[in-house]
Amino acid sequence: MELFEAIARRHSYRGPMCDAPVPREDLVRIVQAGIQAPSGYNAQTTRFVVVDDPAELAQLAAVDSACGVLQRARAVIACIAPRQAPPGDDRLFFGIEDCSAATENMLLAITALGYASVWLDGWLRYDQHEEAVGALLGVPSDRVVRVLLPLGRPLREEEQHPRLPWAERAWFGRYGG
Repeated sequence: MELFEAIARRHSYRGPMCDAPVPREDLVRIVQAGIQAPSGYNAQTTRFVVVDDPAELAQLAAVDSACGVLQRARAVIACIAPRQAPPGDDRLFFGIEDCSAATENMLLAITALGYASVWLDGWLRYDQHEEAVGALLGVPSDRVVRVLLPLGRPLREEEQHPRLPWAERAWFGRYGG
């Protein structure tokens, strides 16, 4: 799939997934897209954990008793960032931005390969979900799970929600034109 088509087709998918597992070769390609993302000072602080084992997916799904998105996933990619910058090292203050750039690259790769996903981050920040997921994935205490990407082949086709037109969101020269 061509890049601009993937951008136009990418959307948040929370629906049912096909039962087929996601081949590891595809998971490697998707995470490699995240690894290729830019990072502040080229510090490359973002780390990834890929979960595709059914038993481990079931453990993640148990944390997700309300939302249900993890219960339908055939694989989950966790994007992990430094919890905070060490004293005197401002480079790590870009951990959230670095993880976000990696996440968007992976979402585009997911779409280009015919899979679907949704960017989960807010859910991690309440009811101690981040701590529970981090413990399941063996994430060290100096790092935090910032984003989860549950993915699989979608059972239904959906389209990207309409976007506001250029004239309402972008201008040349100055804000508002």
